Amino acid sequence: MIKKMMLLTAACLTALALTACASDQDADKNTNQETPPAAQTPNAALNVPSGNNSDDAENPDSGRQTGKSKTFRIATDTTFSPFEFEDVDGNFTGIDVELLHAISEDQGFTFELQSLGFDAAVTALESGQADGVIAGMSITPDRQAKFDFSDPYFNSGIVMAVAKDSSVDSYEKLKGRTVAVKNGTEGAAFAESIADTYGFTITVFDDSSSMYQDVLSGSSAACFEDYPVIGYAISQGMKIQMVGEKQAGNSYGFAVKKGQNEELLNSFNEGLRNLKENGIYQEILDRYIVE
Repeated sequence: MIKKMMLLTAACLTALALTACASDQDADKNTNQETPPAAQTPNAALNVPSGNNSDDAENPDSGRQTGKSKTFRIATDTTFSPFEFEDVDGNFTGIDVELLHAISEDQGFTFELQSLGFDAAVTALESGQADGVIAGMSITPDRQAKFDFSDPYFNSGIVMAVAKDSSVDSYEKLKGRTVAVKNGTEGAAFAESIADTYGFTITVFDDSSSMYQDVLSGSSAACFEDYPVIGYAISQGMKIQMVGEKQAGNSYGFAVKKGQNEELLNSFNEGLRNLKENGIYQEILDRYIVE
């Protein structure tokens, strides 16, 4: 009887041990299972240079403190090649973007670049959600009433472009036709100024690509745009051509809200002067400007 009890006890202990072992193995299996990755947030709307710490507390006056320097929130419109656009890898690039990176390196500040679209970028600056705007933004009297601008960093001009097989070669041939423009551009302002004189109507687009497609499809007879934008599009294979003479345009500037962010504006101006002196400014332009 005692022997049977001992055997029964041993069997029970063995079973308990096996159960515990199996539980430990299951626990190990669960611990080593790869945690499902968190949902990925598209980064096309935010391009943050190295050295930025997103946990830093925001400075209510301007920018964000990052220990050694401030991180400024800069709004842009990445549908305006060659000044700002996304490359094939989804990174922001272009004249404005390269200038901003070079100036920030020269002056020792960091920035977050937010692609909002032109109207939204301007609104963000007005409301204090952005510290500055760089978006091929023309310096005009109306804008100077709301914003403080940097020294001009580019002097533009306006051209008319048509499809390669188009017979339109003058403003007179636009009578009764439709012309495409991009919202907020010098080209749009120029087209509006001559529309009544030459008898055409205007269709406004939020991005250059849609504007070009409207011309290529024949819905619009022509488009008006800054010459570097048209030139770059042609260099990238867009089947359009410039016609007529280049018209004078305004200068582009970096903008901050009026009376605010003087430090950022001064840094931009000083950095721009340094880039012009050391040749980096011209190197950047030469990579993108096609006459």
